[in-house]
Amino acid sequence: MPKQKVSSQRTIQEGAIFISDAHYPHHGEAFLDILQRLERGEIQTPQLFLMGDNFDLLFGYNELIQRYASEAIRLLQTLSQHLEIHYFEGNHDFCLAPLFPHIHLYPRKEQPLYFQWNNKRVGLSHGDRYATGWVYHLYSRLLRNRRTLEWLKPFEGWIIPHRMKRLAQKEICHSFEGFSQRVEAILAEYEEVDCVIEGHFHQAKQEGKYYSLPSLACQGSVGVIEEGQLRFKVL
Repeated sequence: MPKQKVSSQRTIQEGAIFISDAHYPHHGEAFLDILQRLERGEIQTPQLFLMGDNFDLLFGYNELIQRYASEAIRLLQTLSQHLEIHYFEGNHDFCLAPLFPHIHLYPRKEQPLYFQWNNKRVGLSHGDRYATGWVYHLYSRLLRNRRTLEWLKPFEGWIIPHRMKRLAQKEICHSFEGFSQRVEAILAEYEEVDCVIEGHFHQAKQEGKYYSLPSLACQGSVGVIEEGQLRFKVL
């Protein structure tokens, strides 16, 4: 793999918050609540890391899909004016550049990104990049394409409501049999890292140097950097 550079500005700071897999709006209001509390100043953080699938379905180049989460979108746009936000696009939220011009956005093809944290080299990704198979890679590439989204636009009046209804009924919280083996395969793809932080799997556990972030929708918690440790907690 080509070696990815670590910018001196890519540093995870004490107090940083990691939110993953909120699947808003279908699986609870926790994500919206946290954004509102950030706006009011009730929650303080120097950095906000959104690790993907924060929305159950959201993409750019389409006004209809934005109506389902307009308030959360507005809050992120407002917060990004003064808060450092890093958004690792997931498999449910992608092509977000038109919506969030002031957020550091990382599409799937640019992940993982490497940050410094307490003199450690940390790999960050949503979590659906490695150990997924070529069929999923092809599907992801086609779906996360502006031309594909624009080609589907004439059918949006049927496709989007139908898809949103299906997502609202989907069971997203589950255990992962064989998770340790998946982690081992994922870590093999990372280059010279001290630890890896990913979402996607909704597991809220640490396996060696691999952190599987909690799903805000499932566990109701987030990751917070406290006293040099990544801790899972309810805000």
